Amino acid sequence: MDAYTTEFEGNSYFSAAPVLIVSDSEAASRRAARTVEASGLRIGATVPLEQAAERLALQATASAIWVELEGDGGAPMDRLLERVDTDAADGRYPAVVAAPRALVDPLFSKISSRAVELVIDGSEADRIAALSLATSGAFQADKLSDVASDQSAERLRQLSDEVSRIASTLARLSTGPDTTPRPMPAAPVGDVPKVSADMVRQVIRARRLRSRFFEEDLFADPAWDMLLDLLQAEIAQLRVPVSSLCIAAAVPATTALRWLKTMTDKGIFTRRADPHDGRRVFVELSRDASVAMRRYFAEVGSAAVI
Repeated sequence: MDAYTTEFEGNSYFSAAPVLIVSDSEAASRRAARTVEASGLRIGATVPLEQAAERLALQATASAIWVELEGDGGAPMDRLLERVDTDAADGRYPAVVAAPRALVDPLFSKISSRAVELVIDGSEADRIAALSLATSGAFQADKLSDVASDQSAERLRQLSDEVSRIASTLARLSTGPDTTPRPMPAAPVGDVPKVSADMVRQVIRARRLRSRFFEEDLFADPAWDMLLDLLQAEIAQLRVPVSSLCIAAAVPATTALRWLKTMTDKGIFTRRADPHDGRRVFVELSRDASVAMRRYFAEVGSAAVI
């Protein structure tokens, strides 16, 4: 301990609040600890899942809460996620939740705050980036933070800018051509072009075929892929759970969830609770986004759209 004191004394290592780790197993605790330490932050305590609620009530301050999950913790996990989501949204602390892909649906049903980073089957680099982004304060409007040097925060800002651009485009399309750009309006009830389900399926298939000839990440465009998938589902009158939409995005689940949350915040997607399963939500196109997508396909007609 003395060696660490000599090396870091006067550094932000000791001035910063610690990170509280919540985990559902010893292996999960060790994995979370490695990430926190690799990020240059200190660990305040490691708490088992069943004791997390009590500890969070007593926690005075924290740089972040890191929740590491290996399996489905059922009701205790749900309560913890709801508490973390509420606290993070209120600005009490930022949070990161790391979990396997199998937990995407129950996680997303409880987490909606942009102050909570979700890492799904993430690499160590993904995990460190998520913690760096969470502790940067990038989404805390009431705090000032210099995130210019934070690469992951910069990428997410670019993501948000790109979604803003898409939202503006959808707003123009939803009212037809040659209109003045403005916030997405309420879509008109009538005069919505019909779109062939087969056309949308062909576009999706053509996009997927590219990966047979080129590296798939050369064409990563999760926003458009999700828009296409939701339009196809809407035409077929099918509901799309979060886990399925992440697959349709054709990017790592962590990236897909960030896009999904941002598109929802921008009013392009709508979350709808599953009436039969409180641990699952469906995602739909908003009314305005639906109209815009249909008008887009009507204007391009039979031209190749990839």
